[in-house]
Amino acid sequence: MTATRPSSLFPTFDTIRHALGGESGAAASLGDLPTWNLGDLYSAENGPDFTGDLEKARVDAAAFQDKWKGKLSDACHATGAEGVGQALKEFEALEDIIGRIGSYAGLTYYGDMSDPAKGKFFSDVSAAITDIATNLLFFGLELNRIDDEKIEKAMTQDSAAGHYRPWIEDLRKEKPYQLDDKIEQLFLEKSQTAAAAWNRLFNETIAALRMPLDGEEVPLEIALDKLQEPSREVRKAAADAISAVFKANIRIFTLITNTLAKDKDISDRWHGFKDIADSRHLSNRVEGEVVDALAAAVKAAYPRLSHRYYRMKAKWLGMDQLDYWDRNAPLPETPAQLVPWEDARETVLSAYHEFSPEMASITKEFFDKRWIDAPARPGKAPGAFAHPTVPSAHPYVLVNYLGKPRDVMTLAHELGHGVHQVLAGKQGALMCPTPLTLAETASVFGEMLTFRALLAKTKDKAERKAMLAQKVEDMINTVVRQIAFYQFERKLHTARKDGELTAEQIGELWLSVQLESLGPAVRISEGYENWWAYIPHFIHSPFYVYAYAFGDCLVNSLYAVYQNAAEGFQQKYFELLKAGGTKHYAELLTPFGLDATDPSFWDKGLSMIEGLIDELEALDKAG
Repeated sequence: MTATRPSSLFPTFDTIRHALGGESGAAASLGDLPTWNLGDLYSAENGPDFTGDLEKARVDAAAFQDKWKGKLSDACHATGAEGVGQALKEFEALEDIIGRIGSYAGLTYYGDMSDPAKGKFFSDVSAAITDIATNLLFFGLELNRIDDEKIEKAMTQDSAAGHYRPWIEDLRKEKPYQLDDKIEQLFLEKSQTAAAAWNRLFNETIAALRMPLDGEEVPLEIALDKLQEPSREVRKAAADAISAVFKANIRIFTLITNTLAKDKDISDRWHGFKDIADSRHLSNRVEGEVVDALAAAVKAAYPRLSHRYYRMKAKWLGMDQLDYWDRNAPLPETPAQLVPWEDARETVLSAYHEFSPEMASITKEFFDKRWIDAPARPGKAPGAFAHPTVPSAHPYVLVNYLGKPRDVMTLAHELGHGVHQVLAGKQGALMCPTPLTLAETASVFGEMLTFRALLAKTKDKAERKAMLAQKVEDMINTVVRQIAFYQFERKLHTARKDGELTAEQIGELWLSVQLESLGPAVRISEGYENWWAYIPHFIHSPFYVYAYAFGDCLVNSLYAVYQNAAEGFQQKYFELLKAGGTKHYAELLTPFGLDATDPSFWDKGLSMIEGLIDELEALDKAG
């Protein structure tokens, strides 16, 4: 367990909606799509500002270690320049500069993962950051060895130390799992040739994949996008091409998955984690029993949600059963709609403004100042993400915009993250990161605002049905699918403890959760057994996936409060976002009258999805 976590190198990808990019003949009609201006971080990869900061980080980290190592216990008795509060200020400044360096390297790389030069730059910077971090590793470990009474006294008598109380208290939750300094240093340094290396191999393998479609070799993003086409033949051809390429490359994905699962098992065992997901729960600051209650509630709801919806969809499409490539097919009533970028921009800004002018004002900066990279292009990271960077800079958003209505929702989702990151940034580099229990709140809420605004303007019955169906599918992908993914990960990591898994064995585990979650209305045929291979969460952040379900169900309950709320909801909502990582999710939800520790809480969130399916059924019957 380390106090320095340069996660800026590895953003989390939101690929759950298959809102993935690629080249398209329609691209020209989308308008002028923005690309990042990374100059807000550094002028160039070899620019004097970048190389200067890298050298400064090296020198300052070494000086920090010389100044404070072995002296933090004594510093608890002092204040001012000699106190532990001063050490924390200096540590935070180092975290900011290291985070800025890592963010720049990461964003440069994710803009084109197929470029060997960018891959080398990313790898070299990662290695440099790890070297720098070894000088800082002692800090959190040494702080945690100070007894509770002494650290409490320091926070009470030294206002500078008291400012960091939330961070210190969070850090001390890791105390039972931390090891000797030398062992922790070994884990940190070896990560470059272990998890980080395998992560990079996965990224570059995915970026290099090409699917044979329509006489062309196209990236995965384009092929996945074809699964949303009206033509069943097009969808099947895309699915067959994807399956064939996954099969041809399955050995490498199997090796990556096995290696990373074993790597995690070794780390968990050394650190003393009992359950395979405990380390994730700890970093999320969420109790395992709360996640268990969420997973159980969603699993119990499979028949009422996904099973029921896919039965309805099969009927709408004139089928007895959907094939797996039909899940995201548009309904026959869905208008062939291509949304230009400017329209997407106005849709999101308008929905955000209706909720709060302040929220819209922050969001507008992302568009006006080129904090968004929107065009789909070969080599670019698939899916979408919002990267917080560091408080001294600003977040960046990546999407692969193809003009589909789903892409608009993805844009609203990521900009929700962006607003959250801007507001939480005021907490500083140490306390702005938001635990995953709340990280998806602002994104899903922003998406819900946009959906509700569009739905309210839609009077045509067929259009309304198509919109509702799309929203239900997105919610199923966010809640049902992500809990199924979580169950898959649990099965995989448990099985890996007994030895290396073959691709066939992993495929069997994958199909078992898919069959259970999708239900009898979806036919799982040959080829789908390898579709676990491209999900980046399994690689970059094991067990992250439940955060989507957590966030969606939480927001459903939160939105219900908003719909019935008196004046003042917006202010309370902004206070939640501004808190960053300074408060536990339970404390932040209390002003809204919500209690996520109550097992029945999750049923409230799931009932909203069920209500939308009810509305769809009613529209169908009214036909």
